[in-house]
Amino acid sequence: MRRNRLSTLSETHEELQINLTPLIDVVFVVLIAFVVIAPMLELDHIQLAPGISKENRDLSSLQEPSALSIHVREDNTIWLNQKLVSSQELLLILKQAHLHTPTRIPQLFHDKKAHFGTYQTVKNAVELAGFEQMDVILQPG
Repeated sequence: MRRNRLSTLSETHEELQINLTPLIDVVFVVLIAFVVIAPMLELDHIQLAPGISKENRDLSSLQEPSALSIHVREDNTIWLNQKLVSSQELLLILKQAHLHTPTRIPQLFHDKKAHFGTYQTVKNAVELAGFEQMDVILQPG
């Protein structure tokens, strides 16, 4: 009987040991993948403009006279210089504007209730047109 107890104790002791080598190997492979891929990721660089003083909260004062003014309204419509445009028309107009004056910087006024997908559509159109920068004008509040 004593022999049986010893044999069962040694068997349970062997069962409790877990081999962690495969888990460690997987962790190292994932870590190496992140180290290799991380430098290749493109991140958007966001630079915040100085805030507007309390006595001058008019956003139209931020708009440059020759700027491309893109407004995304609450209903996700896109307006370019006070004219309603579709996303395809926006791309064509921005390409023409970039050909004539490549130094212009489009300004985006995005309503906080509009969808993020509309912002991404406008951002993609600006990038495809050849512009390297876009000012995003935020309304406080």
